[in-house]
Amino acid sequence: MNFGLVRRGYSATGGAEAYLKRFARALATAGHSSTLFTSADWPREDWPGDRIERLAGGDSPLAFANALQTARAGAGCDYLFSLERVLDCDAYRAGDGVHRAWLERRARFEPFWKRWGRVFNPKHRELLALEQRLFAAQQAGTIIANCKMVKEEIVQIYGYPAERIHVVYNGLPAFTPSPELREATRAQLGIAPSTPVVLFAGSGWERKGLAAAVEGIRLVKSAMPPLLLIAGRGNTRRYQGGERVRFLGPVRQMAACYAAADLFVLPTFYDPFSNACLEALAAGLPVITTRANGFSEIVQPGINSEVLEDPSDAAGIARAIEAWSDPQRRAAIRPELLELAGRFTMEANVRNTLAAMGVGA
Repeated sequence: MNFGLVRRGYSATGGAEAYLKRFARALATAGHSSTLFTSADWPREDWPGDRIERLAGGDSPLAFANALQTARAGAGCDYLFSLERVLDCDAYRAGDGVHRAWLERRARFEPFWKRWGRVFNPKHRELLALEQRLFAAQQAGTIIANCKMVKEEIVQIYGYPAERIHVVYNGLPAFTPSPELREATRAQLGIAPSTPVVLFAGSGWERKGLAAAVEGIRLVKSAMPPLLLIAGRGNTRRYQGGERVRFLGPVRQMAACYAAADLFVLPTFYDPFSNACLEALAAGLPVITTRANGFSEIVQPGINSEVLEDPSDAAGIARAIEAWSDPQRRAAIRPELLELAGRFTMEANVRNTLAAMGVGA
């Protein structure tokens, strides 16, 4: 089959982009071909599939959706699988979650003037209109949600039939950073072998709760103060944590960061399923995150990771870091974390996604 895959925009370090590339490779292995419908900024050399169709309107969700309607007709696709809110498709992967639910969560912690600004922002209106079409008008034939949280939001907010929503958790290629990489990375960063390191990774720092992570690090009381490494792009001037915080900037090879770390923290206000958390799990790191992260559905709070109810609970983050400060406890749980991460492979994700679509691998 020839699959049409849809994603507007491009980021070299983006999770959706990485997902689509892995999905295209898996399709090719299974004997299928793929055409990527995207905006003008996706480089051809960074697409492992068969074809790229670049569409106009990349800055506008609705303009892009309209351009897709024209382009798909001549592309000969047997099945349209979209990671983008569009006018209609055979299957939609709600990897970005539910925009209306995210706006409602934002309203709880942002000033009122930002909320009013969003009301008049055309991009938000377009996203909500497309979401209404896919979910409420049921123009998506099948929905792939990457967690139960998102499935429940789609059903509760838009009334989409629950039986047509399939939960397929994210998957990753298997990797386990080596002890040699840990030593080399710490030496390169000038971090002593005995220093506890907590890693935060991602862009969109406000949504992902970096302020609470920085404050949590500051509140940790221990003889050996931990260091918070922050990988990703953002306004560093807004998050000052002194000697306990270090900004790494955008990082393309994250394996080194996971290797150098002892814990991973992501106190996000809304994340359908954080790939960074799954990568941390695959590196054998306990994860401190929140109930607003679909990833939290696959771990056991207090046993192999920590899940906070309140993303702004800096004191709770500090307690969680202190609870995992014992190297022996982390070493004891590491095999369980690696085994758990091993269940969430890209192969399993593709297999389960195709099964949800009714397509044989």
